[in-house]
Parts: sequence; structure tokens; C-alpha cells
Amino acid sequence: MKTPKVFGIGFHKTGTTSLGQALGLLGYRVCGDVATADPLIGERALGFARQLTERFDAFQDNPWPIIYRELDGWYPDAKFVLTVRDTESWLASVVKFFGERDSPMRAWIYGVGVPRGNEAVYRARYERHTREVQDYFRDRPGRLLIMDFGTGDGWEKLCPFLATAVPAAPFPRVKPTKPRRKMWL
Repeated sequence: MKTPKVFGIGFHKTGTTSLGQALGLLGYRVCGDVATADPLIGERALGFARQLTERFDAFQDNPWPIIYRELDGWYPDAKFVLTVRDTESWLASVVKFFGERDSPMRAWIYGVGVPRGNEAVYRARYERHTREVQDYFRDRPGRLLIMDFGTGDGWEKLCPFLATAVPAAPFPRVKPTKPRRKMWL
């Protein structure tokens, strides 16, 4: 039996790196963020996703949260993990991490690529995404897992959801302090 795809669909700075490392420890081939600096990401995201979903088993960071509906259509047996955190804590982390750096990916997601000075826009989009994902999967038990690493969620929630054994390793708790190298096709 082939393992279903796993899509992390939480926004950046919600523990996406921790989720990716956890999935890697469970044996998944993990794809992280893709083409964040591509000025045409909004037009190309689905094409990138089509290519990458053939090569990897699990996905985290961007653009995955924005295209979860399409991914669900392509992979009806897939599992989705929505990583969340307290809105104000999330917003402070986004502003601290990205500051005044512009990004085509964030412009696509939020309508503006710079978080500092646009906090209300970012807050509203983050909260809307969380509500929309929960509403979308509301009547489909077993397809969506919501994890909040800030409250201690870890293997005890993830492994039963994925029907896998808990590994001997501790659950990864990663706090990136600077942007990582971006994956390109």
C-alpha cells in the first residue's frame, strides 16, 4: 500500500520547519518552500506543485497552504496538517523574521510582500486562512490535523494521524533565526 501524501498547510512561522523535520524522521521525502522569489509565483504555483508532488511524499511551508483545495482534488487520500499558533505571537514572529524584506510569495499570499507596517493585513489573512481550512475539512474527519507546537503538540498527535509508530527521537522543535536557502525547480 502506498503512503498517502502529507501536506503541511499552516502559514510560515507556525512550525513548518519542525513539521518538515518530523515528517523526515518518519521516513517521508519532504519538500519545503518553493520559488518564494519568483515574481510569477501566483501563476506558476500549480505547475510547480504538479511537478513536485510526483517527486516527494510530504510538503511544508509555501506555496502548499495557498493551494490546499487543488491538492485535495489531486490527492483524495492525502492528509493535511494545519500548523497554528497564537495570532499575535505569529504576527510578531513574522514581522521580526521578515521585517521590511519584500517577497513575491508574501505579496501573493497577503496582497503586500512586506509585513512591517502591514500587520493588520497579515493578521486578517492568517486568521482567514485558519478559518477557511477548518471549514473546508469540517465534514471530513481523518483528513485534517491541527497542531500547535507552542502548546506542546508533537508525536502523540502526529503519529496516530499518520498511522505510524512514534520514533525514538524527540520531536523536533526548530526556530529558524534567518531565512533558509529557497528551493527552485
